[in-house]
This record gives sequence, C-alpha cells and structure tokens, in this order.
Amino acid sequence: MATVLAHNFKEKATKALGVNPKDAVLSKSYMLVSFTALLVGGFLGLLQGLNRAGIFELPTWFNYYQVLTAHGLLLILVMTAFFTIGYFYAVMSHTLGGLLPKVRNMAWIGFGMKIFGFVMAVIPILLNQASVMFTFYPPMAASPWFYIGLVFIVLGVWMCAFGCFVQVATWRKKNKGQHVPILAYFGTGVFILLFFSSIPVAIEVFMIIPWAFGWVKTINVMLSRTLFWAFGHTLVNIWYLTATSAWYVVVPKIMGGRRWSDTLTRVVIISLVVMNITGGFHHQIVDPGISESVKFMHVFMSLAIGFPSLMTAYALFAVFERTARQNGGKGILGWYKKMPWGDVRFLAPFIAMVAFIPAGAGGIVQSTNQLNQVVHNTMWVVGHFHLTLGMTVAMTFFGISYWLVPYLSGRVLTRGMNKLGLIQTWIWTIGMTTMATAMHYLGLLGSPRRTSFSTYGDHATALGWNPYLALLAIGGTLLIIGVVLQVYAVINMMFFAPKGDTEFPIAEEEENASKTPYWTERWGVWIVVMLVVVGMAYVIPLTEFIVNAPPGSPPFRTW
Repeated sequence: MATVLAHNFKEKATKALGVNPKDAVLSKSYMLVSFTALLVGGFLGLLQGLNRAGIFELPTWFNYYQVLTAHGLLLILVMTAFFTIGYFYAVMSHTLGGLLPKVRNMAWIGFGMKIFGFVMAVIPILLNQASVMFTFYPPMAASPWFYIGLVFIVLGVWMCAFGCFVQVATWRKKNKGQHVPILAYFGTGVFILLFFSSIPVAIEVFMIIPWAFGWVKTINVMLSRTLFWAFGHTLVNIWYLTATSAWYVVVPKIMGGRRWSDTLTRVVIISLVVMNITGGFHHQIVDPGISESVKFMHVFMSLAIGFPSLMTAYALFAVFERTARQNGGKGILGWYKKMPWGDVRFLAPFIAMVAFIPAGAGGIVQSTNQLNQVVHNTMWVVGHFHLTLGMTVAMTFFGISYWLVPYLSGRVLTRGMNKLGLIQTWIWTIGMTTMATAMHYLGLLGSPRRTSFSTYGDHATALGWNPYLALLAIGGTLLIIGVVLQVYAVINMMFFAPKGDTEFPIAEEEENASKTPYWTERWGVWIVVMLVVVGMAYVIPLTEFIVNAPPGSPPFRTW
C-alpha cells in the first residue's frame, strides 16, 4: 500500500513540477540528433534537387547517388526515429510518473547502438561504397560494413521498444484496472509496430551480410525485397501514428477544447497496429513472381488503413468546429476564424493534417494496380513521399517541438520565437507544396525517380521536364531556409529561451464521455490478431519464394 501511495505521489509530482531532469536529458539528446540529421539531410536534399534540375553539377568524389543514399538514411531513419523515440519517452516520463532507472538505461543503450550503427553505415556511403539508397535491397550490393551498421540500428530500436514495454507493464501492475494514459497508449502501439516490423528487415540484413562479404555467391532477390517492404511499408505508418497522437491529444488542448471519444481513439490505434505490416506487396505491384491474389490481399489491407484515417479526419474536424463555436465562431464555415491561427503549435500540425488529404489520395493511386503501372518508379512516387514525410509528418514534428523542447528545457516559447515558427511554417508549406506538385507532374510526364540529371540526348520529352525541374529546385531552396529556421528555433528553445514553466498539453475527454471498454487494453490479444493477419498475408508467398526460389543473383555495383 505504501509503495502504491509513493508511486502515485511521484506521478502527481511529475505532472505538477515538470519532467525529471534525467528523463529530460535523455529526450533532449534524442531531439538534438533528430534535428542535426534534419539540418545535414536538408542540405543534401538541396544538392540533390539542384543537381536533378541541371543547375548544379556534383563533384565526382561526392556524386548524386551518394547524396541520395545519405539524404534518405538521415531523414527517413535518423530524423524520424530519434524524434519518435525522444517524444514518446518524454510522454512516458510525464504520464507514467517518470521513467524507471532501468528503462532510462535501456534508452541510453539504444541511443548508443543507433549512433554507432549510423556512423558505421554512413562511412561506406562517404567512401562511395554504399550508394544503394534507402531501400538498399539486392541485387545492388554495398560494403558489408554498411549492413552491419544497419544491424546495430535495429538493435537500438529493439532496446528502446523493450524499454517502453517494461515501463508500461510496470505502470499497469501498479494501476490495475486502469487505462494506460492515452499518449502512452499511442507510444505502446508505435513501439509494437517498430519491433515487429523491424524483424523482417533484420532477417533480410542477416541474409545480405554473408552475400556482401562474398561468403555466398547469390541471394534470393524476391525474398529480400519482400522482407524489406514488410518493414518499409509499416515505417511510413509508424510516423503517421506518431503524428496522429499529437493531432488527437495535443492540438485540442492548444485550442482550448477537449479531445474526441477515448474509445474511438484507442480503436484507431488498434486498427493501425493490426493492419499495418500487411500491405507491403502494394510496393511490389509490378514485381514478377507474386500471384495477383496475394497482391490484391495486400492492396486491400493497404486501403483498409484508410478507414481509421477517415475516423481520424471526422473526429478532429468535429473537435475543431465544436471548439471554435464555443469560442464564438458562427455560421456554416465562419467558425474557422476562431481557430488559433497565430499559434505555431496549432498551425503547423493543422497544415500537416490538411496535407495528408492529397498525400493519402496519392497513396491510393499507388495501391491501385492500373494506376500504379503509370506512376511506378517515376517522380510521382517521390512527390507522394515528400507529402507524407515532408509535410504530414515533419510539420507535425515541428509543431510538437515548439512546446516539447521548452518543456524539456524548463524554458518558454516567446512571442518572437512563435512568430519565427509561423514564418518557418509558411516557408516550409510553400516550398514543399511547390516541390511535391512539380514531382507529381514530372511523374505523370514520365520523368524517372532515382536518377541524376540527364536530357537523354536532348530528347524532346526530357527537355519538356526542365520547367518543372526548375520548380523542384525552387521548392528545395525554400525548404532549406525552413530547415535552418527550424533548427535555429530548436537550439534557441533548448538553450537560450527565457527560463520558465511550459505546459505538457494533454486534452481531457469530453464531459459525460462514455466509459472506455477495458478490452482495448488487451494488447496480447491484438498482437495475436496482428500476427494472424501477417501470417495470412506472408506465409504462403514467402514459402513459395523459398521452396521454388528463382535463380539467385550475384552482387552488382552500378555506380
């Protein structure tokens, strides 16, 4: 009894007095790495865009494909992963009464593993021995040390995931019969997906390492591609689920409102966890060796994710309208004037939500067989990816940083920094919209992805791409301005802003809300359901790839 009372007191004290200093240092370290990766990856993206537009020629010692690989690795794996882990560990510290010492140690071990792995992976890229791009699947082969670096990255992710599971399980033992606080519940879903989706890519990497060393002569290309996309497809939705946590819980509080149904929120999380890993074959629609029926099943599961997304759209815009009307908004659409457009903590994630509408529509295009045939391996796919990661995810993360970094640092968001954030948000929005629109149109015109600038012998079709490539370069230039402003804002709020208390914004449920059923807490059940669905989708095709394996491929170096 005394232990429970002490724990409850500690939890209330944490919520009232702010984050534990040791927990704050942990999350801030993850944030610093995340935004450092954004800065370096952003400049690499600018070089890439200028080169693709034919405006700037890269030197032979650091070519387009090196830049492309490093850009993808830094922004897709480093920036997003470190932000997600730092954010959810801050969430657990705040909502679960502070991190357990062993959990904090696990997160630091994961931090060290990931840093070591990224350094080991980046060195071969700089030496031009790993220009295999983010996807890195065979038959292209990098230096084996690149893949060994990836192993440490995965181990670091697993360590952080286990830390989350230990923290949440300990809280549940001490609070039997209670629901895990909603943000920690989001974090549980994210780390479940991170752990299970990284298992296939870990298997793939362990297949590649002996092949890259030359210990085995060939590798099963279909099997390795499939294992990669079981991870790659899920990774996008891990970012989306992280962003969604702020949309559901934080943004309503910033508006001065309450969050939508707790039951609906938890059902959305469960749905995304259960249906996410299945769907990887929609990235392989044009691949041979996969039956149409299996591809159709994966496409169905990919499109099924649209249902929790539609639930999210309804819930969030209902909250926006209800809160704005409570604040004096009138008319059919006039209520939007009462939304806090001058608060960057609201504006950035709101624009991110709106951007997800065309981003999601583009995903439907790429999940549809006939339409995918038109846009597959064109710049359309790159444009879609920049809308999802560059707008929906990154801008939500930016909005989170304007309250999370001051909270962790014991500082405040000043008017001046808020104004800078608004400027950064609009620069980023204009830049990304310009670039992504140009990429989509270039894809429809047939411009390929993953290639440096070429006029293909001054072919008329290729020359027709030039005006849109120039727009791509303009958008990229605006984006690097946004990157610099965002990193400056984070550094300022972390080290130089005035001292003070910043709220960790968590919206309460609506008054008279219905009681959330406890079956939503049965994560063991939902993980079993997820694994059954994954088995339905992958066991038969993977068995086919192994038993009736196509001729293996030797390693190729195309650069």
